[in-house]
Amino acid sequence: MKILLTAVNAKYIHSNLAVRYLKSFTEELPYNCEIKEFSINDNIERIVQNIIEEKPDIVGFSCYIWNIEFVERIATLIKLINKDIVILFGGPEVSYDPRYYLEKGYCDYLITGEGEETYKEFIEHIINQKSKEEALNLNINNVKGIYYKKDSFVFTGNRDLMDMDNIVFPYKPEDNLDNRIVYYEASRGCPFRCKYCLSSTIRGVRFLDINRVKNELKFFIDKKVRLVKFVDRTFNCNRKFAMEIWSFLISQDTETTFHFEISADILTKEEIELLSKSPTGRFQFEVGVQTTNDEVLKNINREINFKDIKEKVDELIKVKNIKQHLDLIVGLPGESYESFMKSFNDLYSIEPEEIQLGFLKLLKGSQMREEAPIWGMVYSPYPPYEILKNNHISYEEIIQLKRVEEMVDKYYNSGKFKTIIKYFIDKFKTPYDFYHSLGEFFYEKGYMSRNISSSDYYKVFLEFNSEILKNDNYDLKEIVKFDYLSFNKKRWLPDFLHREENKNFNKEIMKIAQDEGIIIKDKVNNYHIEKFNVDICQYIEKSILRRGDYYLLFCENNKYLYKNLNFLIEKYWR
Repeated sequence: MKILLTAVNAKYIHSNLAVRYLKSFTEELPYNCEIKEFSINDNIERIVQNIIEEKPDIVGFSCYIWNIEFVERIATLIKLINKDIVILFGGPEVSYDPRYYLEKGYCDYLITGEGEETYKEFIEHIINQKSKEEALNLNINNVKGIYYKKDSFVFTGNRDLMDMDNIVFPYKPEDNLDNRIVYYEASRGCPFRCKYCLSSTIRGVRFLDINRVKNELKFFIDKKVRLVKFVDRTFNCNRKFAMEIWSFLISQDTETTFHFEISADILTKEEIELLSKSPTGRFQFEVGVQTTNDEVLKNINREINFKDIKEKVDELIKVKNIKQHLDLIVGLPGESYESFMKSFNDLYSIEPEEIQLGFLKLLKGSQMREEAPIWGMVYSPYPPYEILKNNHISYEEIIQLKRVEEMVDKYYNSGKFKTIIKYFIDKFKTPYDFYHSLGEFFYEKGYMSRNISSSDYYKVFLEFNSEILKNDNYDLKEIVKFDYLSFNKKRWLPDFLHREENKNFNKEIMKIAQDEGIIIKDKVNNYHIEKFNVDICQYIEKSILRRGDYYLLFCENNKYLYKNLNFLIEKYWR
């Protein structure tokens, strides 16, 4: 009996935790189990070919909103090629509407809810029979948590939640985790009851043994994994548990980054004091703000307020060692376009490293989907079931917010345009007005419907400044040049930027910089001198634009390293 556990991930760098759990949980059973991972960017025909070539008896798919349509097509093609291959579905996307998938004919069995124990008993049932045909024709009603169809639909009954410590660690020493985002789970469940989230359908939080967690995290550290993302819904809901894990990770000698979803408002002074000791880059936090409108928060069962979130996020920002990613959701019940604008500006005032504008998804099984008629919610019937409009926000307004989201993600979240953004923000009444205006400009120019080059993303600002704000580009060109050189090759500039270069003069400055110990003599080729017509350093520090001749030293290998060389020029030439 050969089974392929198949994952279709959102990106190549992602890894699937669910299929690894299933294989590890059944590793003592006498059957042939292999994992196949693909991405939604792969060719479907090639995926099918790859699966068929393995000659599996059963193919299991891990199903989510981002891959379900892809998985359905793969399963359909497999059945057309070989109807005897049994298809098994599992995952959050299929757990709340199993009959739909069984009716289609490409799915034979469907596991609902937590899958480890159900899958193990399902496999045991099969391998204990004399043949696959016998196994699949026999009544499996004693295996709880399965839907299947014979003459009619059969559900074998709900299964109790499992003991977390029975889960088998899914990663092995031989696993190649290079250049992969590795997912890890230290707890299941969430103490909160957010209406849009499936975690609210299961009460209580279960935790792994704390010493086991430490040992497993040490495995990732020893493997030199680049990024470990905890999938725990609210990692810090148990303060003692969170602090012990954070303390352990802070004490390690590692370059691995650990990503946590947290609720910022419940952070204590003790936790923040501990986190302040963390090496820079060791942790990154994802904070679900969703809205700063307290009434809207009540509408979705979030018993918090923005003031508390802001206070704690501000404290972490002052520490300057933890990257923070803050989320907002468009389309929440009771939030109008104007209210969302305020939420955006409130969040922007914190100046986190990243801001994400998500759009409400009415997931199967969620309370939000049940309440959709109350709020006049119209949403796509296709995954990911995204909001189209409701009683408080129109479709046209949501489209405008999608353009804002694209601008924020490209320009703010990349961190590559900070000085340019600084130049523009003060020219608008609010930050939202800037991103909205830029997004509409992008749309009108057709840049959202076609690919533009990386240098054109800088050039757009010159067009925007002259066409929309009717301003001269003299100062802005120097600012654009600074941001461009900070993140791109220094030896070349696109033709819309000006370079005034005196090679002999630059060579003399470089020699003096070596004599002064500013640069290492045998590393001269790692540095580049650029002349600017405005004092960039003063502008960054004091927001004052002063024109003149200013020279900056850039390091080719470090996008954050630049130095004002004018003090050398004044010392040796004036």
